[in-house]
This record gives sequence, C-alpha cells and structure tokens, in this order.
Amino acid sequence: MNPIPENGAGPGPLLELRGITKRFHGVAALEDVRLSVRAGEIHALCGENGAGKSTLMKVVSGVYPHPDHGGDYGGELCFDGQVRRFAGIADSERLGIIIIHQELALVPQLSIAENLFLCHEPARLGVIDRVAMHRRAVELLARVGLRASPDTLVSELGVGQQQLVEIAKALAKEVRLLILDEPTSSLNEADSDALLALLMELRAQGIACILISHKLKEVTRVADGLTVLRDGRSILSVDCTGEPLSEARIIQAMVGRDLADRYPRRTPKIGDVLFELRDWRAQHPVQAGREVVKGVNLKVRRGEIVGIAGLMGAGRTELAMSVFGRSYGRRISGSAWMDGREIDVSTVPKAIAAGLAYVTEDRKSLGLLLDESIAVNTTLANLREVSRAGVLDEAREHQVAQDYRRRLATRCAGVDQSVVHLSGGNQQKVVLAKWLFSQPRLLILDEPTRGIDVGAKFEIYSLIAGLAEQGCGILVISSEMPELLGLSDRLYVMNEGRLVAEFPTAGTTQEMIMGAIVGAGETAYV
Repeated sequence: MNPIPENGAGPGPLLELRGITKRFHGVAALEDVRLSVRAGEIHALCGENGAGKSTLMKVVSGVYPHPDHGGDYGGELCFDGQVRRFAGIADSERLGIIIIHQELALVPQLSIAENLFLCHEPARLGVIDRVAMHRRAVELLARVGLRASPDTLVSELGVGQQQLVEIAKALAKEVRLLILDEPTSSLNEADSDALLALLMELRAQGIACILISHKLKEVTRVADGLTVLRDGRSILSVDCTGEPLSEARIIQAMVGRDLADRYPRRTPKIGDVLFELRDWRAQHPVQAGREVVKGVNLKVRRGEIVGIAGLMGAGRTELAMSVFGRSYGRRISGSAWMDGREIDVSTVPKAIAAGLAYVTEDRKSLGLLLDESIAVNTTLANLREVSRAGVLDEAREHQVAQDYRRRLATRCAGVDQSVVHLSGGNQQKVVLAKWLFSQPRLLILDEPTRGIDVGAKFEIYSLIAGLAEQGCGILVISSEMPELLGLSDRLYVMNEGRLVAEFPTAGTTQEMIMGAIVGAGETAYV
C-alpha cells in the first residue's frame, strides 16, 4: 500500500481537501481532514458511525456552506485546481458535484422523467417540453441500464431501480464527482452487483466517485483509493491499485484496534422451548387471497439465538411483523406459545405484554420518533415503568435513558438530544434500548446491523450474546449470511413464505443455505 500522492505522477486531483475542520457549537466533528480524489477514480470513504463521513461529504457538496456564519468551518476545498467556497448545494452542482444521500431524494408520486429533471425541466417559451424530456430520459435510463419507461411512477420501482434513477438524475446534471452514501445498504446482492458495475462504467467515462460504505468486500472490490476517518480525523489514505487492501487493515484503522473475531465468543446455555409458532399464516394486506406467510412452525429456546435466512421477498419481515401485534397482513391465523401456554399477540400492546419485542429493519420510519429526545424514545415501549398514577415521571425517564446510554455506550451529547442528529449506529442503540426497557422474553431483530460499521456491529453482537446469556430468546433476521452463521446457534431458511430448511450453524456453509433457498441442496432438519 502506498500513500496517495498529493502532487505525484499523473494528473492532478479533481478534488482535494486540505485541513478541513468543522465544528458544531464548538464541538469538533471534523479536524484537519485531508482527502484527494482523481478524475475517473472510485474513492472509498470508511469509518465508524459518527466518524464524520456524512459531515465531510456535506461540506464537499455545499450542504454546509463555506464560509459559515459561526466561523466553525476551516481549511481549503479545491476542485479542478481552484479553491472553492460553496454558499449552498446549487454552487457545487454547477461544478458537477452531485451527492446521493442514503435516504433517496425522489418524489414517489412523480414519473421517472419528472424526477430526472425536477427544477431544471427542458422548456420552450416557458412551457415544459415533454417530448424533449422523454427523449432525454430514455437516453439517461439506457446509460444506467434501467429498463423502464420514463413515464413509470417512482413509487412502482424497487429500491435498486430507484438508486439507478438517482444516478441518472446526476448524469442529467453533467456530474463530474458523484458522492454515494451507503448506496447498497438496502439492496440485495444482485442489485448491489449491478450498481457497482455501473460505478465502474462511470469510472471508465472519467467520472469520479466517492463511495461511503460499511460493506468492506465491496470497498476492496472496486476502490482505487481509500480514506478512513476516525473521530473526525483522516487516519489512513492509500492507493488501492498497487496492492490489494485487506479488510483487516481497514477495520484496524476504523476502530483503532484489531478485531480478530468479528463475533463475540460465547458458550451457549440453551434451555427448554421458550417460544413457538404453530401453523402461522398471513395474507397480503392489499392483495386479497395472496398468502405471504404459509404455515410456519418455529421454535426458539431459552438462551438461544435463532437466525432466519432468505432472499428479499421471502417473507421474513412479513412473518415478524405479523407475529408482533399483527402489524402486517390480514386473515392471520395460527397460534403463538410462550412457556407452553398460548399467548395473545393480536395487538402490539398485547404482544409486548406477552414478552415480545421487535426491532424493525426501518429504524427511522418505524422504530424511532426522530424529532424527540433519546430519553423519550428509550421509554416509549414501557411508559408504565416511568409513570406514577398515570403521570410521566420525567426524572425517572431521564435516569432510565442515562442508564441505557451507559450500558449501550451510545455516543451522544446527552439524553435530551434529538435522535435525528445521531449516527445510524447510535440510532440503532436507542431502538435497542427502547425494547430492552420493555424487558422482553423474546427479542426479534430485523436486520439489526444494516448500515452500521464493523465496530458498532461488534457492540450490538455482544449485547445480543449477553441477552442470550441471561436466558432471553433471540430471533435474528439478516440478509448477511456470514452474520447469521457467526451469531446464531441455529437457523431457519425461508423461501416464498415457507420455512424450507433448518440447520445447526456449526458446520453449515453459505453454499448449503443458498442451496436450500433455491432448492438445489440437501434440506436438513434438526
């Protein structure tokens, strides 16, 4: 590995950051950050949640203007050989710097074409030229490999297709530097591969890309250069073209220590059956007669971590939500049992009272009240414990939140801070705190580490292992097979609404799981 040359051989950098500093209310979010990106380069930006990656990219794209009124922005941003000062995002876009945030900025009720040219529609005599807009949209969609009519509503597209629309939208603005924040975090493997292939095509066309990603396999696969941030500082900057960069080296730079084991070591203490589903079924909430969960029989024992593997659309989330207070589906049937007794899970309050907790995969929309404080979110699922005679005890609420903040090592300014300002990993810790405070007997975790860095993942894995050690039953849904194999004691494989296989994780391989999913391997039951 060789440091990326600042003024070495070859063309000069398209983007160069020199000593970038950014403070909020006197607290440093970035400190003396240096980064260099050449034209036609895919440059990966890695770091733990809260390391400053998104803040840095907001500086580059003008979301945080320079100079700012608080005087908390320092350093130089050079683009195309000139020092630039962006008063807003429009200034950066005029130069071809386009940022695609993790939460896509598309209007679902508009067509693809309307989204591509929103606010800069082709016009004649002040009237939108829809023929020209359609023609140009066809060209852009072909360029990103999206086979869809420009007249298709964005709401009808999958997440992977919406990502392609965002990139086409950037191409419509003559992008020169494309910034993508966790673009594959919610994509399946096929869509992720297609997106990475597109980025490599754009690289061949001379377009530079900054890729923020926690998926280190993707980083090592496509990155030409890499910068690691830790605690707001640039720790490592390397050229990946000369010598492959190992995941272990990136992790060490990100967390400041070696993670010899990605998963905590544990000796399972598995007891009797704690939770059971018998012939559980659920129909689609809109499409009458379409069964999405089909006769599921499932068991979780005390102190056991059970995984559910499957492709997107297999019915894993639908199963979890239908069990947790019938939050999804209609005509739900079957029975749920706890400690050998049938329980009522027909509503969310009844499911919580029965000892169930569900950490949703969509923490921002379904797991948190983003504008509320950490303290408010922490106690939401168990308000009785922080109330007296039906009146909220704010001092007790604050103390509970402080206890869980320390227990989960949540990085925040204080429990009165709004969760919207937390990093993804710390938001996930608040969701976990909320459900831990409900004192569950069965904890259902749906994609618990999506969009979270390796350091925060290990903390969450350790928390899950600790809960199992205390006798809690854990049910984990994950699209990452290494995660399921590394964390679970036993796993089910789900396909088209059915559990099609069951494996002990010891001795099980990813190939065996995929074989069960596609029906090409031996189906094992224990």
